[in-house]
This record gives sequence, structure tokens and C-alpha cells, in this order.
Amino acid sequence: MLKVLAISGYKPFELGVFNKDHPSVLYIKAAIKKALLPMIEEELEWILISGQLGVELWAAEVVFDLQSEYPKLKLAVITPFLEQESKWNETNKEWYETILMQADFVDSVTKKVYEKPWQFRLKNQFFVEKSDGLLMMYDHEKEGSPKYLYELALEYKKKHDYRVELITFYDLQMIVEEEQFKHSDF
Repeated sequence: MLKVLAISGYKPFELGVFNKDHPSVLYIKAAIKKALLPMIEEELEWILISGQLGVELWAAEVVFDLQSEYPKLKLAVITPFLEQESKWNETNKEWYETILMQADFVDSVTKKVYEKPWQFRLKNQFFVEKSDGLLMMYDHEKEGSPKYLYELALEYKKKHDYRVELITFYDLQMIVEEEQFKHSDF
């Protein structure tokens, strides 16, 4: 049973999105919501993100929207290291802070500031071992930062009952078409 779901995916620049209010964000959030709803109906309780910019923070906003209808749904933000936002611009820092303030649980895998890439690997390991599944916006056509977590999850799945679901660019295109159809005059 899926009680804890890790969510991750591309960072905004990997998608060509340089503003959290970019029109494509609506479609990304719609795709996340569409993937989450059946899982919530199956007793999903916790969403786990590391708080990185992009898909993870958009997913947090989707969770906050869903919590009014599904109050048992909780969000945990578990960062790879302390002060991960230290080099972000003010707008992104403020966005991140609003997410942390609304989250049900906030912690860090390594209780220190960034030192080396091993902290990201440790975070990926933690996410896979502490969740029952992974929902990831990732497409094999466009490798990027999610690749490492995705490959680790596939390896883990070989030996464990672990669910890996992707939101691909094709899935996003379907969402765009569904939304356009809803708003057309047909």
C-alpha cells in the first residue's frame, strides 16, 4: 500500500521555466494533481519532497490545494542539507519559505550546510528507502538532474515492492490538450 510518496522532477531551468507563474506551470501542476488523486483515494498519507525549485515546490502547492479536500494528506520537506536556498534569489527564497511554513514536517538528511555531492546521493537514498513509491516528472528524451533519483528508484524496485510513476512530456501534452478542450466552445 502506498502511504508515503516521494515526488521529484526537473528544476525550472531544465524546463525553460524562469518564473514560478509561467503558464506551463499550470499544466505541470494539473499533471501532478491528476497523478496524485487516485493515490490519495488509495490511502496515501504523506508526500515527501526535498524542497528543490521546480517540480518539487509546484507539487507542494498542489498538496496544499488538495489538503482542503483531503485533510489527512501531509507534506514533508526533507532537504539534502541545511540552508539549501542560501544561493537562490530573493523571489525563490520567499517562495521556498512559504512552502516550509505550510509543510507538516521539515528536516534535513545531513545536519550541515552543503559540502559535497554525496549529500545529494544520501538524500536520494533516503527518499527511496523512506517512501513506498516515487512520482517523478521525467522523460527519457531529456535527461537532467532527476536521472540519478530515477535510476536509484528503478534499482531499488528490483528488490522491493516499490512504485515508480513518471509524468512525461507526452503526459503533459495530453493535459494541455484536455485543458484546451475544456475551455473551447465545442
